Amino acid sequence: MPGFLKSRPSRVLTLVLAVQAILFYTLSRGEAVPLAPPLSGFPSQVGGWTLATEGLIEKEIRDVLRADDILNRVYTDADGRQSASLFVAYFKTQRTGQAPHSPKNCLPGSGWVPSESETAVIPVSGRAEPIKVNRYVVSRGSNRSVVMYWYQSRDQVIASEYAAKIRLVLDSIRYNRSDTALVRVVVPVAGDNEAAATATATRFVQTVFEPLSRQLPR
Repeated sequence: MPGFLKSRPSRVLTLVLAVQAILFYTLSRGEAVPLAPPLSGFPSQVGGWTLATEGLIEKEIRDVLRADDILNRVYTDADGRQSASLFVAYFKTQRTGQAPHSPKNCLPGSGWVPSESETAVIPVSGRAEPIKVNRYVVSRGSNRSVVMYWYQSRDQVIASEYAAKIRLVLDSIRYNRSDTALVRVVVPVAGDNEAAATATATRFVQTVFEPLSRQLPR
Protein backbone atom coordinates (compact mmCIF):
# COMPACT_ATOMS: atom_id res chain seq x y z
CA MET A 1 0.00 0.00 0.00
CA PRO A 2 1.41 3.46 -0.86
CA GLY A 3 2.74 5.36 2.13
CA PHE A 4 0.20 8.19 1.89
CA LEU A 5 -2.66 5.66 2.26
CA LYS A 6 -1.31 4.13 5.48
CA SER A 7 -2.72 6.84 7.74
CA ARG A 8 -6.39 6.70 8.73
CA PRO A 9 -7.20 10.30 7.63
CA SER A 10 -5.75 9.59 4.17
CA ARG A 11 -7.85 6.44 3.80
CA VAL A 12 -10.99 8.24 4.93
CA LEU A 13 -10.34 11.11 2.52
CA THR A 14 -9.74 8.65 -0.32
CA LEU A 15 -13.07 6.97 0.47
CA VAL A 16 -14.85 10.33 0.58
CA LEU A 17 -13.42 11.32 -2.80
CA ALA A 18 -14.45 7.96 -4.28
CA VAL A 19 -18.02 8.36 -2.98
CA GLN A 20 -18.05 11.92 -4.29
CA ALA A 21 -17.06 10.73 -7.76
CA ILE A 22 -19.80 8.09 -7.74
CA LEU A 23 -22.41 10.60 -6.65
CA PHE A 24 -21.40 13.22 -9.18
CA TYR A 25 -21.02 11.07 -12.24
CA THR A 26 -23.53 8.24 -11.82
CA LEU A 27 -26.59 9.84 -10.27
CA SER A 28 -29.24 10.21 -12.91
CA ARG A 29 -31.46 12.76 -11.21
CA GLY A 30 -30.92 16.42 -11.95
CA GLU A 31 -29.20 18.54 -9.36
CA ALA A 32 -31.11 21.15 -7.36
CA VAL A 33 -29.19 24.28 -8.34
CA PRO A 34 -30.33 27.22 -6.18
CA LEU A 35 -30.98 30.66 -7.60
CA ALA A 36 -28.24 33.02 -6.47
CA PRO A 37 -28.39 36.81 -6.77
CA PRO A 38 -25.28 38.29 -8.44
CA LEU A 39 -22.44 39.08 -6.06
CA SER A 40 -22.20 42.51 -7.67
CA GLY A 41 -25.27 43.37 -5.60
CA PHE A 42 -23.26 43.15 -2.39
CA PRO A 43 -23.38 46.60 -0.70
CA SER A 44 -20.67 49.13 -1.50
CA GLN A 45 -21.04 50.40 2.06
CA VAL A 46 -21.42 47.99 4.95
CA GLY A 47 -21.09 49.01 8.56
CA GLY A 48 -18.29 51.56 8.73
CA TRP A 49 -16.59 50.15 5.61
CA THR A 50 -16.81 51.74 2.16
CA LEU A 51 -15.90 50.32 -1.24
CA ALA A 52 -12.57 51.77 -2.38
CA THR A 53 -11.69 49.59 -5.38
CA GLU A 54 -13.56 47.12 -7.56
CA GLY A 55 -10.88 44.62 -8.55
CA LEU A 56 -10.82 43.16 -12.04
CA ILE A 57 -10.21 39.46 -12.64
CA GLU A 58 -8.38 38.74 -15.88
CA LYS A 59 -9.97 36.25 -18.26
CA GLU A 60 -7.03 33.84 -17.87
CA ILE A 61 -7.57 33.74 -14.10
CA ARG A 62 -11.33 33.38 -14.50
CA ASP A 63 -10.76 30.45 -16.83
CA VAL A 64 -8.62 28.76 -14.17
CA LEU A 65 -11.01 29.52 -11.28
CA ARG A 66 -14.11 28.42 -13.25
CA ALA A 67 -16.35 30.09 -10.68
CA ASP A 68 -19.90 31.01 -11.65
CA ASP A 69 -19.65 34.39 -9.93
CA ILE A 70 -16.79 36.37 -8.37
CA LEU A 71 -16.57 39.37 -6.06
CA ASN A 72 -13.18 41.08 -5.70
CA ARG A 73 -13.17 44.34 -3.76
CA VAL A 74 -11.12 46.49 -1.41
CA TYR A 75 -12.91 48.33 1.39
CA THR A 76 -11.62 51.07 3.69
CA ASP A 77 -12.82 51.96 7.17
CA ALA A 78 -14.46 55.24 8.18
CA ASP A 79 -11.07 56.90 8.79
CA GLY A 80 -9.66 55.69 5.49
CA ARG A 81 -6.56 54.42 7.28
CA GLN A 82 -7.31 50.68 7.27
CA SER A 83 -8.18 48.54 4.28
CA ALA A 84 -9.43 45.00 3.79
CA SER A 85 -9.89 43.06 0.57
CA LEU A 86 -12.89 40.78 0.13
CA PHE A 87 -12.78 37.97 -2.42
CA VAL A 88 -15.72 35.61 -2.95
CA ALA A 89 -15.86 32.83 -5.55
CA TYR A 90 -19.27 31.17 -5.86
CA PHE A 91 -19.84 27.79 -7.51
CA LYS A 92 -23.44 26.79 -8.20
CA THR A 93 -22.40 23.16 -8.77
CA GLN A 94 -19.30 21.04 -8.33
CA ARG A 95 -20.51 18.07 -10.33
CA THR A 96 -18.85 19.26 -13.54
CA GLY A 97 -15.36 19.49 -12.06
CA GLN A 98 -15.67 23.07 -10.82
CA ALA A 99 -14.43 23.54 -7.26
CA PRO A 100 -12.84 26.26 -5.12
CA HIS A 101 -9.06 26.57 -5.31
CA SER A 102 -7.64 26.49 -1.79
CA PRO A 103 -5.71 29.64 -0.83
CA LYS A 104 -3.16 27.24 0.64
CA ASN A 105 -2.21 26.50 -2.96
CA CYS A 106 -3.09 29.78 -4.68
CA LEU A 107 -1.17 32.11 -2.38
CA PRO A 108 2.21 30.33 -2.69
CA GLY A 109 1.58 30.09 -6.44
CA SER A 110 1.31 33.90 -6.49
CA GLY A 111 4.57 34.34 -4.64
CA TRP A 112 3.16 34.69 -1.12
CA VAL A 113 4.97 32.59 1.50
CA PRO A 114 2.99 31.50 4.58
CA SER A 115 4.72 31.96 7.93
CA GLU A 116 1.82 31.20 10.28
CA SER A 117 -1.22 28.95 9.93
CA GLU A 118 -4.01 28.39 12.43
CA THR A 119 -7.76 28.62 12.87
CA ALA A 120 -9.55 31.57 14.42
CA VAL A 121 -12.91 31.57 16.19
CA ILE A 122 -14.98 34.68 15.47
CA PRO A 123 -18.37 35.59 17.01
CA VAL A 124 -20.69 37.05 14.37
CA SER A 125 -24.10 38.67 14.44
CA GLY A 126 -27.09 36.45 13.75
CA ARG A 127 -25.49 33.17 14.85
CA ALA A 128 -25.65 31.55 18.27
CA GLU A 129 -22.25 29.95 17.77
CA PRO A 130 -19.08 31.66 16.51
CA ILE A 131 -17.65 30.71 13.14
CA LYS A 132 -14.28 29.01 12.72
CA VAL A 133 -12.07 30.28 9.88
CA ASN A 134 -8.53 29.78 8.66
CA ARG A 135 -5.98 32.44 9.60
CA TYR A 136 -2.71 32.80 7.69
CA VAL A 137 0.16 35.25 7.83
CA VAL A 138 1.82 35.49 4.41
CA SER A 139 4.72 37.50 3.09
CA ARG A 140 6.10 38.52 -0.28
CA GLY A 141 9.32 40.46 -0.09
CA SER A 142 8.88 43.11 2.61
CA ASN A 143 5.07 42.97 2.44
CA ARG A 144 3.06 40.91 4.90
CA SER A 145 -0.67 40.30 5.21
CA VAL A 146 -3.14 38.50 7.44
CA VAL A 147 -5.43 36.20 5.47
CA MET A 148 -8.69 34.73 6.74
CA TYR A 149 -10.76 32.36 4.63
CA TRP A 150 -13.50 29.78 4.83
CA TYR A 151 -15.96 27.75 2.75
CA GLN A 152 -19.67 28.54 3.00
CA SER A 153 -22.44 26.17 1.87
CA ARG A 154 -26.12 26.39 2.87
CA ASP A 155 -25.17 28.87 5.60
CA GLN A 156 -22.65 26.36 6.97
CA VAL A 157 -19.16 27.77 7.58
CA ILE A 158 -16.28 25.33 7.21
CA ALA A 159 -12.57 26.06 7.63
CA SER A 160 -11.05 22.67 6.75
CA GLU A 161 -10.76 21.58 3.11
CA TYR A 162 -11.14 18.01 4.37
CA ALA A 163 -14.39 18.83 6.20
CA ALA A 164 -15.63 20.76 3.15
CA LYS A 165 -15.27 17.61 1.02
CA ILE A 166 -17.29 15.61 3.54
CA ARG A 167 -19.96 18.32 3.65
CA LEU A 168 -20.10 18.26 -0.15
CA VAL A 169 -20.86 14.52 -0.15
CA LEU A 170 -23.48 14.85 2.60
CA ASP A 171 -25.23 17.77 0.90
CA SER A 172 -25.24 15.88 -2.40
CA ILE A 173 -26.96 12.94 -0.69
CA ARG A 174 -29.40 14.80 1.54
CA TYR A 175 -30.23 17.92 -0.49
CA ASN A 176 -29.06 17.09 -4.03
CA ARG A 177 -26.92 20.25 -3.96
CA SER A 178 -23.21 20.87 -4.39
CA ASP A 179 -23.05 24.68 -4.44
CA THR A 180 -20.44 26.42 -2.30
CA ALA A 181 -18.51 29.65 -1.92
CA LEU A 182 -14.94 30.41 -1.00
CA VAL A 183 -14.66 33.61 1.06
CA ARG A 184 -11.27 35.25 1.63
CA VAL A 185 -10.34 38.41 3.54
CA VAL A 186 -6.86 39.95 3.34
CA VAL A 187 -5.55 42.79 5.53
CA PRO A 188 -2.03 44.23 5.08
CA VAL A 189 0.28 44.21 8.11
CA ALA A 190 1.48 47.73 8.89
CA GLY A 191 4.63 48.30 10.92
CA ASP A 192 5.06 44.63 11.85
CA ASN A 193 1.89 44.84 13.92
CA GLU A 194 0.28 41.45 13.19
CA ALA A 195 -2.08 41.79 16.13
CA ALA A 196 -3.55 45.01 14.73
CA ALA A 197 -3.98 43.46 11.27
CA THR A 198 -5.66 40.41 12.81
CA ALA A 199 -8.00 42.66 14.81
CA THR A 200 -8.89 44.59 11.64
CA ALA A 201 -9.53 41.37 9.70
CA THR A 202 -11.70 40.05 12.54
CA ARG A 203 -13.71 43.27 12.68
CA PHE A 204 -14.16 43.24 8.91
CA VAL A 205 -15.34 39.61 8.92
CA GLN A 206 -17.82 40.44 11.67
CA THR A 207 -19.14 43.36 9.60
CA VAL A 208 -19.54 41.62 6.25
CA PHE A 209 -20.57 38.14 7.37
CA GLU A 210 -24.31 38.73 7.84
CA PRO A 211 -24.92 40.70 4.60
CA LEU A 212 -22.77 38.22 2.68
CA SER A 213 -24.78 35.31 4.11
CA ARG A 214 -27.93 36.97 2.79
CA GLN A 215 -26.29 37.22 -0.64
CA LEU A 216 -25.45 33.51 -0.81
CA PRO A 217 -28.06 30.73 -1.20
CA ARG A 218 -29.15 28.99 1.99
